Amino acid sequence: MNDKTVGSFAFDGTRAPAAELARDWHRHVGTRFAMPHFSAGTLADFRYRLRVARVEDTVAVRISGATPARTAGPPCDDEEFVRVWIVRGGACELGGARGDSLHTVPAGGFLIRHAQPLAHFRMPPRTTAEVVILPAGSLLPLLGGRAVTGSARTAEVRLLAAHVEMVRRTVADLGPAGVEASRGMLVELARAVVRGGLDGADQRLGATLAQAAKDLAGRHLTDPGLTPALLARELNVSVRTLQRAFAAAGESIMGYVRDQRLEAARTALLAAPGRLGVAEVAARWQFADGSHFTRAFKRRYGHPPAATRPGRAGSS
Repeated sequence: MNDKTVGSFAFDGTRAPAAELARDWHRHVGTRFAMPHFSAGTLADFRYRLRVARVEDTVAVRISGATPARTAGPPCDDEEFVRVWIVRGGACELGGARGDSLHTVPAGGFLIRHAQPLAHFRMPPRTTAEVVILPAGSLLPLLGGRAVTGSARTAEVRLLAAHVEMVRRTVADLGPAGVEASRGMLVELARAVVRGGLDGADQRLGATLAQAAKDLAGRHLTDPGLTPALLARELNVSVRTLQRAFAAAGESIMGYVRDQRLEAARTALLAAPGRLGVAEVAARWQFADGSHFTRAFKRRYGHPPAATRPGRAGSS
């Protein structure tokens, strides 16, 4: 048995044979966490990308596929775990040991429950999902044998997804204290998903809350209504709590939004050099006017928007 407490890997089925997935899984995740037994048809055309991270007794798997997938063969013996399914696109049909359909999680939905008897799953083409495997001990009393389902847009699911992404990005650099804190927050945020709310203000939540707000802001950069109040409302926290989360990293909410809008504008200018007017770009990314946009752009990149061209260096 692999006794590593942390590990991570990425797999691209469009570039590597499916057999390498099992090898990488056992090398970086270990045998404690059983890898699904995919059907022969699935493995014959396995155009899936996976990003996997393990932190102690938790594992997060992001799955994105162009082809259909289904499992086959004996079910995994993993009664000690609870699974969270967060589906971004497509759908996940979760079945029992006899192949019967128990739950379908649609795009934009989530499901959390004890691993058994969810023994098999099917996914149509173009499915994207996050699967988080967690220790059952601290979650079973809350679940009480039931499956909890709902919208992936809830604040608690967003916070869980944001923390999963943070863990995935940093797992290789985590020290013992970071491993313990990351694992603890994964479990606590999963408990919040089951309860439908967080118990009080956990100081460890700041970085996760800020990341969730950044992910949300990134999808609304052209929205004139993007404000700290909107982000706080979507994440079910107060504006002051969100401001403190950003301040802990030396940032402000709208300062971050401004920088992301400038970077998005710069990317657009690089993609269409000479074809986009300053006023047009300023309006799209919600700057007050062309002059305001030009000043902010020059302050960040050292040259005006009109001088942006491929190959020109700029700060990031």
